[in-house]
Amino acid sequence: MVRIILVRHAESLWNPIGRYQGRLDPELSEKGHKQAQLIGEALKKYNPTVLYSSPLKRTYQTAEYISKSLGLPISTNRDMIEIDHGDWSGMLVEEVKEKYPEMFRDWLYQPQTVTFPNGESLMDVFSRVRKFLGEMIEKHDGETVVIVSHTVPIRACLTAGLDLPEDKFWSFGCDNASYSILDYEKVRPILYKLNNTYYLGKYFIPALDAL
Repeated sequence: MVRIILVRHAESLWNPIGRYQGRLDPELSEKGHKQAQLIGEALKKYNPTVLYSSPLKRTYQTAEYISKSLGLPISTNRDMIEIDHGDWSGMLVEEVKEKYPEMFRDWLYQPQTVTFPNGESLMDVFSRVRKFLGEMIEKHDGETVVIVSHTVPIRACLTAGLDLPEDKFWSFGCDNASYSILDYEKVRPILYKLNNTYYLGKYFIPALDAL
């Protein structure tokens, strides 16, 4: 069994305004920097041994605070990078609703069917997070691993890790600077914690719908 602590990056400059980020690369907001500092302190009690991060700025900057708090080096991992939103990237939620109404509805209610124009499909993400889970059990059996990632791969990782149907993707909360814990093994995976944010206090901000 490997304990995987899935951390969603702290608030970016685009999160408060509801702009799809995908592979675009905004930095953390001022509030995000404070959130990242708090999550670094909150993870100490789990005594992680390994720290991974998506290579994008908002995740890597969050990981830097965790690295400083835990005394662990950061290894980048592209399997847990955000979905490529393609033509949705940089658009506001309201703009997407207007321009892609049917696809937006599918994204909310049958996300496993969606392929973003000039981007990825959710099934592409499921493929790479399953690869990530396999590598974690192979490389870090018996360890506690932190991975700083994004809402789509985290939700996909929880869905795949618990061997649930892909259409259960939206069943997991995933706020900025939250962490969830998956005690992963192939026979008996356990969701130990979900969407923890108690340590954020006044810096907690609920995630926007559809992001």
